[in-house]
Amino acid sequence: MTKPSPQARDRIVAGAADMISRRGLNATSVRELAKHAKAPLGSTYHYFPDGKEQLATEAVRYAGETVARMLRKELQAGPVAGLQAFLAVWRDIVVASDFRAGCPVLAVSIEEPQADEVPATLAAAAEAFDGWETLLANSLREHGADPEQAPQLAALVVASVEGSIVMCRAKRSAQPLDHVAEQLHALVRQAIDS
Repeated sequence: MTKPSPQARDRIVAGAADMISRRGLNATSVRELAKHAKAPLGSTYHYFPDGKEQLATEAVRYAGETVARMLRKELQAGPVAGLQAFLAVWRDIVVASDFRAGCPVLAVSIEEPQADEVPATLAAAAEAFDGWETLLANSLREHGADPEQAPQLAALVVASVEGSIVMCRAKRSAQPLDHVAEQLHALVRQAIDS
């Protein structure tokens, strides 16, 4: 018997993130997640013995870290470059999917949890949002933004971009994201130039 490869596991996680970004979590089964990732159902349960919640949590962490890795790289050139990259990644996803895909972190955040406790997927989403905000706020501070204003502006950036993704999907147009981008660029430039 051959041992499943780590690349297969990564492919399942990435596929689950993509599927969640399109259909949400509650409307997706493990079988559908495996099929979307082009993975055998048995491999999915091998890697994720706790089932859908475990796979979805890892998919949200994967999406969060993928964006955070890109932000860390782009923010080296400053908050304007980081903002441009953050906007571009989501615009590319929304437009390339013909407005069918959004953000998997947002998708799990807006669904009602199955139980009274905070599910691991929601905790992973909160960590992703916090991570993005922290990266943006630190870069804003490093480039001259008011230390108290920086985290507020970072939260505004993340919330505005995430909200505009939803609007783009509903309107089947990139215009909401483009409008938000223009205003956020002005706010970020103002914060670091004052």
